[in-house]
Amino acid sequence: MPKLDRFLLLITLFLLSSCTPADKKADLTIEHATRGAFAAAISHDGRYSLVSSVEHGVSLWDNQVHGLKYQWQQSKPDGNLVHSLAIAYDNSVAVTAENETFAIWDITTGKNLGFYQIQTGTIRDIAISNKGRYVLYGRSDNVVVHLDLESGRRIEFLGHQEKINSIDLSPNGYFALSGANDYSAYFWDTRTGQVIHRFNHPSRVTKVALDATGQYAFTADSLKKASIWRLTSGDLISQLQYIARQKIFSAVRFNQSGTLLATGSPNRELTLWRVKDGQKLGLWKVQPREGSRPKSAVVFDVTFVEQNNALITESSSGLLERFNHVESQ
Repeated sequence: MPKLDRFLLLITLFLLSSCTPADKKADLTIEHATRGAFAAAISHDGRYSLVSSVEHGVSLWDNQVHGLKYQWQQSKPDGNLVHSLAIAYDNSVAVTAENETFAIWDITTGKNLGFYQIQTGTIRDIAISNKGRYVLYGRSDNVVVHLDLESGRRIEFLGHQEKINSIDLSPNGYFALSGANDYSAYFWDTRTGQVIHRFNHPSRVTKVALDATGQYAFTADSLKKASIWRLTSGDLISQLQYIARQKIFSAVRFNQSGTLLATGSPNRELTLWRVKDGQKLGLWKVQPREGSRPKSAVVFDVTFVEQNNALITESSSGLLERFNHVESQ
């Protein structure tokens, strides 16, 4: 092969290897918090974003029209910041939590539906069911609480031996998934408190998530094990395939059909995975906040916009970003 042809071939190969998904920028970026966000959640369908920030309190954004819908203030401006929040699967209500209080909000009217104060420990994570009937929250004193806001019935799950890091609740409010520093995650029935499955890890469990259709659970620890489990049997389906010695997940979402999983990390990474074998299908990076040093951002939440093969994220940069992907199952 002539030298010129070899040179051109090497240049082509270099360019092809350099054009990874991580090099692709978001095709849409919307600012939701001018000086960065403290926490954020996205509705399962991508319609709404809920963003907590120092300047704006809690803001609910309608992503269909890219407009601010409501601004909510849970406490005095000099009080604790809202650090955990969630939107019900049916988009009826939202829940926002500070260390010792949480509040329920009506997404249609914007009205507050109640303020609640806990008496023990601090809130580490929170979730809410359809129609806002049930709230689930994990506490720093190893306890997970399931609360029926209509009847006042309360169940305290005492299976964990160390502080709770992450929880999730099925849309109907009947099943919970919780992960803690005791190296374990539990899938349990909120009506009885009975454990259905226990998922063990070699280090503290830092992130858990349920598939909304009730097929799968995701659990990840603080080192290098991130697993997808079948809820009917408790069997392991796959483990995410990556070689990093330590990988932390800050956001997780299954797609509607349960074939794909999207994850976000504190190092700006947005990753798309195949559920059946844990293979990585795509990698992108969210934007750091302009002028930030170092250039970092935490991906707070991610979801699939199914109709146009897109992923949208909310991050600590205060930005909503949309990334197109080719669905490979």
